[in-house]
Amino acid sequence: MPDVFESILGQPDVRAFLRSTVAHNKVSHAYLFTGPSGSNKTSAAYAFAKALICEQSGCQSCAACRSIDRKTHPDVHYIAPEGSRGYLVSQIRDIVADTALAPIQANHKVYILDRVDLLGIEAANAFLKTLEEPGENITFILLGRTRQAVLPTIVSRCQVVPFRHIPSKEAAGILSQNTGVSQELARVAIEACGGSLTKAIGFAKSNERLAFRQRVLTVLRSLEVADDLDVLHYAKELIDLAKAPLDLVMSAQEEELNESREFLSKAALRQIEERNKRALSAASLASLRQMTAIMRSWLRDILMVASNTPELIINVDVRDDIMRVAQGTNIDALLEAMRQAEKTDEAIAYNVSPETCIDVLLFTIRKVVRCIR
Repeated sequence: MPDVFESILGQPDVRAFLRSTVAHNKVSHAYLFTGPSGSNKTSAAYAFAKALICEQSGCQSCAACRSIDRKTHPDVHYIAPEGSRGYLVSQIRDIVADTALAPIQANHKVYILDRVDLLGIEAANAFLKTLEEPGENITFILLGRTRQAVLPTIVSRCQVVPFRHIPSKEAAGILSQNTGVSQELARVAIEACGGSLTKAIGFAKSNERLAFRQRVLTVLRSLEVADDLDVLHYAKELIDLAKAPLDLVMSAQEEELNESREFLSKAALRQIEERNKRALSAASLASLRQMTAIMRSWLRDILMVASNTPELIINVDVRDDIMRVAQGTNIDALLEAMRQAEKTDEAIAYNVSPETCIDVLLFTIRKVVRCIR
């Protein structure tokens, strides 16, 4: 039978710990996975969820495992902060209320809470009793950047599982080995996916995602001669392309919902619909962030050349364009564009209009490429 934990790339100690936990039936009620972005915490959380939900401890082929892969299993809940500064108290109260309900399809329920370093005191206080005693067959998996950034009252109620930072060269090697792609493409994919090895595997194997990256790079190159109307058109085009994969997500959600209508109650169906909305929102955010990550990678390469370290270029397939822009670029304009890319990610996460955000970002990047004229 396939080992569900093999998908946790670059984290041998975590793999061994989770295997042993399941094999010896020593599953705790709450875990805190800590580690930097790209260390595969989310991938590990879903692998652990499969091992707990699947009747064969994560066979990778049953309906339960497949629905967890699609992020549509009704008993595996992924929650991310919805407030501008973190988790809302109402979010936590909804989770607490949901724990009182019986599982819909499985014998176990799993709650994955991302960025619990953004769980404030008030929201945490509403959560503490449930986190400490969540009830039978409920497991919380909390994800945070560092142990120190999470409230001590939360940490004390969890078993902490540390994830190590995976150096970029090692990450590219792991990705190349697991997909057969070149080291150069592996580095491009990892950069485009914010350092996530799991997401980068899908990116490197997707002709659609690779074509999307090429279009983003072509737009960046074209900004040199673009007028204001061109920039607005480019922004709309890129947003439409970024959101294209969401059609597949919606189609899969609708298919699973239709399959469930006959045997689930109206309340359970509403739960699934609400979960699907959250999953769609998360997928939309991830796709838009992938676009800005490609832009940041391109800007970073320009900075590397401007800093006399061209050997550090990641996007080697567009090296000539990068070298040309870097020769005449204004460093202040370049740094401002990089800051604006970071602000764009934050703004989109807080539900600011993506169209407005990408408009501003492209206009800012245009200042960089026009410096060479």
